[in-house]
Amino acid sequence: MIENEINEENEQIESSEGNKRWVVVPGEIIVSGEDFLPGEGARREGDNVIADRFGLAEVAGRMIKVIPLSGAYIPRRGNVVIGRVVDVTFNGWLVDTDSAGSAFLPIAESPRFLNRNEMDQYLGIGDVLSAKIWSIKGRGIDLTLKGRGLGKLEGGFIFRINASRVPRIIGREGSMITLIKEKTGCNITVGQNGWVWVKGDDLDSEIKARKAIEFVADKVLIEGLTDKMEVWFQEN
Repeated sequence: MIENEINEENEQIESSEGNKRWVVVPGEIIVSGEDFLPGEGARREGDNVIADRFGLAEVAGRMIKVIPLSGAYIPRRGNVVIGRVVDVTFNGWLVDTDSAGSAFLPIAESPRFLNRNEMDQYLGIGDVLSAKIWSIKGRGIDLTLKGRGLGKLEGGFIFRINASRVPRIIGREGSMITLIKEKTGCNITVGQNGWVWVKGDDLDSEIKARKAIEFVADKVLIEGLTDKMEVWFQEN
């Protein structure tokens, strides 16, 4: 049964860039030949490029990668994540980003000078923020708020999706998330860790944005998803 479902999916999947994609499992041979280069989620064994994880294999020119369909978020330097402040220390904030390690935002990485006595007024326990990972260490990750669009997220609400679905939610050059913003009129921030913040003029628009994002997250294997998203907005 599972094998039949995978075969059916493989017949349907094609990325928006025209690159072929199909479902692979760990250890499966994706392509053979020394001309191909293994990218993320793949490795070379002799003349073959092998899948390291369950996901969508994509051949883009000579580069082979496997896009994960499930699994926990793995922090990477430069990722923008959404988190919630869980503690205020003498030199920064501890932030829950739903990853295995702890996250810390030093006071020096705030975009403006802060008096240590005013830290909890700038960011207090329970506050939600968008931050960038600038360092990854054994004990966890360090965050910064120095960058465009980073900082405290006020109002609206947050919810979670599978972190592996984030690239599909954002779309090629931001096309999918831009479509959802335009159709709902909401401000939306999607963290690479799978947390999504939505703020609109009213609750109905916020709920519509959430449903649209969850629709995309549930349909990552579908070909022509942008067109289907347009139809979804016409019907909802």
